[in-house]
Amino acid sequence: MANDHILTLSCPDKPGIVHSVTGLLAQQGLNILDLQQFSDPNSNSFFMRVHFGDADDVSSLDKPFEDLAKDREMTYEIRPKSYKPRVMIMVSKIEHCLNSLLFAQRTGQLAIEIPVVVSNHPEFKTLVEAQGIEFHHLPVTQATKLDQEKQILDLCTQHNISLIVLARYMQILTPGLCTAMSGRIINIHHSFLPSFKGAKPYHQAFDRGVKIIGASAHFVTKDLDEGPIIEQRVVRVGHADSAKELVEVGSGVESQVLGAAVKWWSERRVFLNGGKTVVFN
Repeated sequence: MANDHILTLSCPDKPGIVHSVTGLLAQQGLNILDLQQFSDPNSNSFFMRVHFGDADDVSSLDKPFEDLAKDREMTYEIRPKSYKPRVMIMVSKIEHCLNSLLFAQRTGQLAIEIPVVVSNHPEFKTLVEAQGIEFHHLPVTQATKLDQEKQILDLCTQHNISLIVLARYMQILTPGLCTAMSGRIINIHHSFLPSFKGAKPYHQAFDRGVKIIGASAHFVTKDLDEGPIIEQRVVRVGHADSAKELVEVGSGVESQVLGAAVKWWSERRVFLNGGKTVVFN
């Protein structure tokens, strides 16, 4: 429905949270359409996503939820279900993930806005600009990395970017950028983490004679390829598959995994939980 909203929250796990939250919504005459929750006994944390409606104006919830958040040490957010977060895509010279995201956004499969694409190479300028999206070619060397990343952060501010997606962006981000956008950068790792890190992971997998290959979408931290994992998928392969065929199969699963991670994030289904995630998919 047009006036539906999504409530997301996390807090220390204690009795009565669901009762308190649903009670506040009921007092305002709001109908809960879907509710998902998870209590993590290891971190003693509680997570909840509530889809509710019908509400033209949710300002009447501000004071009750502020009081509840203070009492429960709760972090929460209420957004219209129709809200489309603004996403920056970063890419190098491999285009399948970029193409997949642009197609999904253009056809309405991804409820996001993509105002800008950044690359350290110029190859995809025509592709991106043909879709009415700004393209910024920002070359980078070790000596210019800090300046280049400052330009990236300036673009994030200029375009009100909520998330950066690394769609096969083959540069290691500095701790400064990772900290500035903490919890707001998603990367696709072209292997099934934590195996086969570094260059040519499919060739490493081929050399080891693996029977499955996969891809992992994860949040970026200053520790290379160690961030909280959002989604992983695998595909069976066999001894007769060449390294080239593994790359081709892997490209498909990379696009699927990254697309799913961005979709779930955009729908406010992904919660950080220490070094892990909670995903209500």
